Amino acid sequence: MQRVAHIVGAGISGLSAAVRLANANFKVRVYEATQQAGGRCRSYFDAATNLTIDNGNHLLLSGNHHALAYARSIGTEAGLVGPKRAQFPFVDLATGKRWQLDLGDSRLPLWLFDPQRRVPDTSVSDYLALMPLIWSSPSRLVGDAIPCKGTLYQRLVQPLLLAALNVDPPVGSAGLAGAIVRETLLAGGQACRPLIAREGLSAVLVEPAIKLLQDKGADVRFGWELRGFGSAAGQVNELNFGDEKVALAPSDVVVLAVPPRSASSLLPGLKTPTKFKAIVNGHFRFDPPKGAPAILGVVGGLVEWVFAFPQRLSITISGADRLVDMPREELAQALWRDVCQATGVSGELPPWQIVRERRATFEATPEQNALRPGAKTAFKNLFLAGDWTDTGLPATIEGSVRSGDRAADLVLAMA
Repeated sequence: MQRVAHIVGAGISGLSAAVRLANANFKVRVYEATQQAGGRCRSYFDAATNLTIDNGNHLLLSGNHHALAYARSIGTEAGLVGPKRAQFPFVDLATGKRWQLDLGDSRLPLWLFDPQRRVPDTSVSDYLALMPLIWSSPSRLVGDAIPCKGTLYQRLVQPLLLAALNVDPPVGSAGLAGAIVRETLLAGGQACRPLIAREGLSAVLVEPAIKLLQDKGADVRFGWELRGFGSAAGQVNELNFGDEKVALAPSDVVVLAVPPRSASSLLPGLKTPTKFKAIVNGHFRFDPPKGAPAILGVVGGLVEWVFAFPQRLSITISGADRLVDMPREELAQALWRDVCQATGVSGELPPWQIVRERRATFEATPEQNALRPGAKTAFKNLFLAGDWTDTGLPATIEGSVRSGDRAADLVLAMA
């Protein structure tokens, strides 16, 4: 008899668990509280720009093995596109200086020994000073592990860690930062090629997963918000959706892939992160200049990253709590000034959209990291997934997929 897996939440972590279990011949049922899958990783049509845009600009790297395996499993790995080599152009708006970090295509960080490929005005010894970060404890601060000053920090380490941790790096968890460095810079260029869902996050990472699940007979329900569980003998035996209740057979399993606040209300006593940080994204309907890089790192300004998409230039600012209440028009004008300076374009403010995610990620500090739960719960047939669970990474797409994979693997281990 086919076992049933109930997946609560259709974000990336829930979808990755669902796909993995559907491929393992489980009957899958997905319940999503909203009317759209993808969670904080989705696309939508925006009337202000008359374009389909993503709610956030998410960058993957070629070393994000779980995320790429997930894309491969739903047939969309080709939809993640980027340069053939791990190259990252940067501009400093304060000085006008431009440079390109070239990590090459090796499995080793050989680029460190070539002055033309590393950050200008840095030496090998500057990079060696990062070594204490690589195997640091999650309870240690980045600022206690490495010097958070100097040219290398300002031009590479600070932008990289701010984007990954979504907190000011010195107060971030050195253990989480070390995991990022190990899986990217230390792994050589082969692990660092930037990849973007040029046709949109939903088209590449969400809708094909829903289609695959439905083709395999899965039942995907939108507008179903879980209100509570019934349990007996250490197992969940009922899902309560308010007007509807779903009885579970003894062999059924549940993967709870919802935000931390929802999880803690459904499972009293569950420890979850309690502090969150904002991310601001801006989208401008404007044809990128010919030859514009897919991603441009920006230091010395308000904007941190500029992404070039067909008909659109988009920006991202992490740790952006200071901007969430800024008047929208004023913020758009400030962002557009930075975009013009960074990319060399000019002109009046084009059609634009600002997307402010106030609770974009948990605060990746040692204190908050210590509150992340593992995938197992007090119920033997209930498992947790989400980038806020204890994945060993900050809140990233790779962490989301890894959490869904881990929950699914625990389910499979029960068989």
